[in-house]
Amino acid sequence: MKLYGYRRENGQVGIRNHILVIPASVCASEVAARIANHINGAVSIPNQHGCCQIGPDLDLTTNILIGLGKNPNVGAVLVVGLGCEGVPAKKVAEEIAKTGKRAECIVIQENGGTLNTEALGTRILREMAEEVGKMEKEEIDISEITLAIECGGSDTTSGLASNPAVGYVSDKLVDAGGTSIFSETTEFIGAEHILAKRAVSKEVGDRIIKIVSDCEKKAMTMGVDMRGGQPTPGNIQGGLTTIEEKSLGCIYKGGTRIIQGVLDYAEEPAGKGLYIMDTPGQDIESITGMTAGGAQIVAFTTGRGTPTGCPIAPVIKVTGNPETFKIMKDNIDINAGTIIEGHETIKEVGEKVFDEMIEVINGKLTKAEALNHKEFGMYKLISTF
Repeated sequence: MKLYGYRRENGQVGIRNHILVIPASVCASEVAARIANHINGAVSIPNQHGCCQIGPDLDLTTNILIGLGKNPNVGAVLVVGLGCEGVPAKKVAEEIAKTGKRAECIVIQENGGTLNTEALGTRILREMAEEVGKMEKEEIDISEITLAIECGGSDTTSGLASNPAVGYVSDKLVDAGGTSIFSETTEFIGAEHILAKRAVSKEVGDRIIKIVSDCEKKAMTMGVDMRGGQPTPGNIQGGLTTIEEKSLGCIYKGGTRIIQGVLDYAEEPAGKGLYIMDTPGQDIESITGMTAGGAQIVAFTTGRGTPTGCPIAPVIKVTGNPETFKIMKDNIDINAGTIIEGHETIKEVGEKVFDEMIEVINGKLTKAEALNHKEFGMYKLISTF
């Protein structure tokens, strides 16, 4: 099957054509949302940060916003600033504009408040909508796709069915010259040594060990043990008993190919192949990090079920639990529970997920998209002062 997407000015390929409204801080989020609501095809992100952050924390928020604007699924960007926040709104727009896409910035304090800014932003977005609407799809190659892989609400079926099936998809994409990213450092605990053996070099292997160690040490500084919060109550109800059991199942979603590198949160891969991104265990924050790193599409495995979507990337939901598929059929795209029931093999379901990915790339709406799920959250390094 041929693939089609939107060729951006910098050569990257988008599979969606969103107009993204980015509030530079929480103080601008409501105005940004009001602007986006006026224009068909526009979406805003509910940024809860951007003010009173310092050092690496401020830099991270700024880089996340830039990365989301640069994502090839985005055709044009409007940054809305309050005017006194820490995140440099105009810089965010300037960095996004380096991709060649239209990116503008408006500031509430400079435009006389909510009503004037809303009116100005709406006019800008209307122009962007006309321009983006003229963009036509062209034939693209599978090697131009970056897949984000996530798991959430895991149960005993996750490591046996849905994660291995999505891992098969990751392997097939990597073999075709594409890129896969999987994340959630907290869910490598107890399995990090296995991942390190798959690293392309000793340096990458050592980095895998280090991010897990650092994650545990950070929790210890707050007087808590990560192993006390993992598995989660939902995981335990789903039959998982230890963090090691959970992690050994979780890492299957990354397939079996060589790990080319470890990415910081929201960092874009430097090349093709399989990568790990250092993210927290929260599903939505992890997806945000990977899409800020350039992923155009998400495969999300879930045992207990979740409706999670994303503002700028389609999310394909896969469950290994046949009961979950029955209960949450409105949210789940692929039933990998047929593996558990003995009706299909991992490879057969993997091929179904891969075919679904191809259709979604070509425009098919995932159930999360159809239901307008746009969950969003950003990782925060330190507390606000």
